[in-house]
Amino acid sequence: MSVLLEEFDNGIVSLTLNRPDRMNAISPELADALIEAFTRLGETPDVAAVILTGAGRAFSSGGDVKIMTTRKDWTYEQRLNQLNHVHRIPLALHRMAKPTIALVNGVAVGAGLSLALACDFRIAGRSAKFAASFARVGLSGDYGGSWFMTRLIGTAKTRELYFSGEAVDAERAAREGLVNRMVEDADLASEGRAFASRFSGGPSLALGYMKKNLNIAETGSLEDVLAAEAIHQARVAMSDDHQEGVQAFIEKRPAKFMGR
Repeated sequence: MSVLLEEFDNGIVSLTLNRPDRMNAISPELADALIEAFTRLGETPDVAAVILTGAGRAFSSGGDVKIMTTRKDWTYEQRLNQLNHVHRIPLALHRMAKPTIALVNGVAVGAGLSLALACDFRIAGRSAKFAASFARVGLSGDYGGSWFMTRLIGTAKTRELYFSGEAVDAERAAREGLVNRMVEDADLASEGRAFASRFSGGPSLALGYMKKNLNIAETGSLEDVLAAEAIHQARVAMSDDHQEGVQAFIEKRPAKFMGR
């Protein structure tokens, strides 16, 4: 049985973490599958958006504690190499030139929380719970969660949630900006699909450059952003999609974008 399920429909790819018996804890096999999928999908022209969710009653419980027990004799170098390897996951997800949507069903804790935070959008079912639970197992955090959370909800709230390991319910997560919206559990899949469908048939080339601009804006100066916007706008202004968009606007009809 595959640890990562993949479905493609009308430009939307749905990836499902598929270790429900372990609450979708991230095993080495699942980590490698995520790296491969995110890298490949980011370079696939037919993909308009990517949905990430979990099978069963959890989004992801983070690192697999059972596997951690087999590594008690690992050296510092082994641990560092392993972390640098799996950190390709949030990097690939964050840099992917496609909109990404996490549909959070059940718990998203530890590295599972970080994985959700690395997506562009998060939609939570009412029963979802979020926790930066690293301290509970004597760890300090990985998968870039401290970086992503700080940019979403600020330093004070992030420190509170990291130091305490406190679980946050979906209603509070939506109120404080950790997720974009909360929906009823029964509606999570359909709401996520409807949200992702807005990108199907859209100007994927422009959206890819837009995401690059927004990523630079997270840490760069105004000068950095202006330089990037100039380069990207000049490039996309030469695209067939831009010409089609202008013509469709003049003719008062929906544009038919081709992603080129």
